[in-house]
Amino acid sequence: MKKTDLFIGMLIGFLATFLGMFLFFTYNGYDFTEGIKGMKTLGLLGKVVTLGAILNIAAFFLLLKLNKELMARGVVLATIILTFITIFL
Repeated sequence: MKKTDLFIGMLIGFLATFLGMFLFFTYNGYDFTEGIKGMKTLGLLGKVVTLGAILNIAAFFLLLKLNKELMARGVVLATIILTFITIFL
């Protein structure tokens, strides 16, 4: 079991979430940093992180298709970590 594959999968999961959040803010006409500040003041930042994590589903199934099971586990682990972060936001 390679620990680096698990770490790379976690990195893919966090980057996919960040990309999803970035796409959400740019699609809705916000600047990324101003959008985060605005959503935090409204108390909606956790919901935006959840929407951003939708791209993790695509990353997970793509990694399974490429037979990268440990990386797919890393994406799931990143999603679980993001879930706990979202609970406390």
